Amino acid sequence: MWRYKLHRLLLKEERDQILHACKSTVFKRVFLCVFVCFHEPVEALHLGTLMSAHGYFFPISDHVLTLKDDGTFYRFQTPYFWPSNCWEPENTDYAVYLCKRTMQNKARLELADYEAESLARLQRAFARKWEFIFMQAEAQAKVDKKRDKIERKILDSQERAFWDVHRPVPGCVNTTEVDIKKSSRMRNPHKTRKSVYGLQNDIRSHSPTHTPTPESKPATEDELQQQIKYWQIQLDRHRLKMSKVADSLLSYTEQYVEYDPFLVPPDPSNPWLSDDTTFWELEASKEPSQQRVKRWGFGMDEALKDPVGREQFLKFLESEFSSENLRFWLAVEDLKKRPIREVPSRVQEIWQEFLAPGAPSAINLDSKSYDKTTQNVKEPGRYTFEDAQEHIYKLMKSDSYPRFIRSSAYQELLQAKKKGRNIPIFPCHKNCTPTLRASTNLL
Repeated sequence: MWRYKLHRLLLKEERDQILHACKSTVFKRVFLCVFVCFHEPVEALHLGTLMSAHGYFFPISDHVLTLKDDGTFYRFQTPYFWPSNCWEPENTDYAVYLCKRTMQNKARLELADYEAESLARLQRAFARKWEFIFMQAEAQAKVDKKRDKIERKILDSQERAFWDVHRPVPGCVNTTEVDIKKSSRMRNPHKTRKSVYGLQNDIRSHSPTHTPTPESKPATEDELQQQIKYWQIQLDRHRLKMSKVADSLLSYTEQYVEYDPFLVPPDPSNPWLSDDTTFWELEASKEPSQQRVKRWGFGMDEALKDPVGREQFLKFLESEFSSENLRFWLAVEDLKKRPIREVPSRVQEIWQEFLAPGAPSAINLDSKSYDKTTQNVKEPGRYTFEDAQEHIYKLMKSDSYPRFIRSSAYQELLQAKKKGRNIPIFPCHKNCTPTLRASTNLL
């Protein structure tokens, strides 16, 4: 129907001129669109839908911006709202528009569900500025009431079509959205942020769409210093290849596989499942198993997590008259778990014992950590000694812990014979998988 009407509107001379132009590969102005309308109706609908989606014309009775081959009426958008004007409307503009719609008691201007949710969200976001936004909406509503009825309807539909483009209905295509990768590479100095309703700059918010790149200008000295600092941080970042990460993950898995009861039968076994009381006997005797002692050698964290490991580590340091570092570390860990009312007094006790001038168990701190800890003690808290604890931890990890692992006391514990062995109820075949062995042991 619409193609027939367009055909009737064209004069014979114009049709001949268009058809003559279509025979060549060069088209002028509207000739391409008219040629598509006559000869390619599917492409014409596609082209019209793209133009409608970008807001150049819109359906009067529907707010889904698409072109249909039926009797739907369409209206051209005013040039002020064309996307070629590089619009990037603010959230405050959208809040003014929705607020204005709520002031007009008309069925055609009622807010949809998604618009009501957007209004509530914007009201929470702009709680401090909402009075100003409401005043702007109220002033615009008064101006609209002075317009002619037909003019007001047309302007309302054009304004709503504009927001249907920039704040589309959920599920519709957002033609103003830009890929983040493309926007980071774009350099478009002509695209500027501007307000639809001429609001002041101090009440604007960032648009959820792309942010335009400001016009290039010479960088100041402070900006250059910040950029240098940023690149220095990037150079200091620790980067690993994926192959190195995979190797590290594999080595970690191989190291801890014997401690996973789903893959390897535990030793000693669970007494509630195997009727083997070795586990209870070991706990009563306070003698660690060989597997438990072996785990202390994986890292200092493993030794400190195990109560028996901490005790053995402390005994070793006492034998070398250097236990103050570990005692300080344990005291700070205990401080973090204390009730808040006990924290100030406990902070002073730790300070007097380990850090104060002439302390009985003075620890060795660098000047930077000591100065920062001295300032923190004036306002005691659970993390007053955080910097000092981290410094002591690094000292123990690089010096005391390696000596403990190489000591004869640790080697004797590691080479000690097992006190018992696992006795599964149903012996597994020697060729069965570790998972099957574990399953059999848990029966």
